[in-house]
Amino acid sequence: MKRIHIKGGRVVDPASGLDAVTDLCIAEKRFVGIGATPDGFVADQVIDATGLLVIPGLIDLGTHLREPGEEHKATIASEVTAAARAGVTCLCPSPATDPVTDTTAVVELITRRARQTRMTRVMPIGALTRGLEGRQLSEMAALKAAGCVAVSDGGRPVTNTLVLRRALEYAATHDLTVILTPQDPDLTDGSWMHEGWVSTRMGVPGIPVAAETAALARYLALVEETGTRTHFARLSSARGMTMLARARQSGLPVSADVAMHHLFLSDMDVSGFNPLCHVLPPLRNDGDRAALREAVASGTIQAICSDHQPHDPDAKAGTLLASEPGISGIDTLLALTLRLVEDKVMDLRSALARVTCDAADVLGVPRGRITEGRSADLCLLDPEEPWWLTSESMASRGRNSPFLGWELTGRVRWTLLEGRVLHPSPELDESA
Repeated sequence: MKRIHIKGGRVVDPASGLDAVTDLCIAEKRFVGIGATPDGFVADQVIDATGLLVIPGLIDLGTHLREPGEEHKATIASEVTAAARAGVTCLCPSPATDPVTDTTAVVELITRRARQTRMTRVMPIGALTRGLEGRQLSEMAALKAAGCVAVSDGGRPVTNTLVLRRALEYAATHDLTVILTPQDPDLTDGSWMHEGWVSTRMGVPGIPVAAETAALARYLALVEETGTRTHFARLSSARGMTMLARARQSGLPVSADVAMHHLFLSDMDVSGFNPLCHVLPPLRNDGDRAALREAVASGTIQAICSDHQPHDPDAKAGTLLASEPGISGIDTLLALTLRLVEDKVMDLRSALARVTCDAADVLGVPRGRITEGRSADLCLLDPEEPWWLTSESMASRGRNSPFLGWELTGRVRWTLLEGRVLHPSPELDESA
């Protein structure tokens, strides 16, 4: 294992508040020196970080790796490699695979494939119920022992309230965070976009905000009863955000994330039946987008995720009504985080916190920090370098992004996991 000395970069660690031009020393997979060089430390490799931002590796709470089951869209190897190139060092894949991630065998398959790539770390999320069918509880203790960091409905809400209550109670006994999707399926099925004047003008069935708030009200009632640590995935509306804020103020152990695209796009972007803007939950109106931005800035919403869903070209080849929902988001997660700073939505430290330490805290994992003794997971980027998102510049196998053609700022130069260089390639690393 190489000992690495990173010199002269602007180190920003949101968790500790560190923001200074300083050096980092890495040995035995961990940070061994921040600022001062330890006695006797001799580096095998020196990285000149002059002019670069040095931040914790990003943690993405919402991803679909498509394997097992949909390898025609993407594979674990393709997406963890894309993540490494994007500065992401931890991915939390959804249990909505085929077969569903509800057994230790599937968890071991995913983690083994990920290890074989020697790229970004994968922390699987297990299924809350067997087959995500909402009828029988999964073996949560076994899933946790196999490596799952949380359990989730995988975007398929449990409709039986008694089963959901038992699932929350069972998860609490194993100290597992439960991730729930606040979407009422009866109010969502058969619709393609936000219900509002844009959907009316287009003649497209819309999904009302009540689909989110009705589900949230049900979930919050059960959290109040059980006290289970619960995380709500992909909040999309101002009213949902208000319900979350009140629940947190009353002391409920709840948190939430928002997909990055909900902070930049609205239902207006769906005009023209754009299939690239077909997502679930749907893109809401401008007022909802503004409220979500305020909630992220204030910390009411703790995490921003990519909601990465790579698709094959056929899935987005038709119009909105013929397309599958989802955006390929891993390539743009960091650059759009920096765009939030550029747009003055929040300061740099807060923006980085939502994709590093705050995301780690949702799961209770010791990641997303630059602290002596902790795993040396890092991203080094040039914050001023512009680039354009094109199909050719995307590393993910899925090219389905509504941000294609956007000029972005912030290019990743290095990604390190446990002190090992993931990006650029090890061959280039050897010559550095």
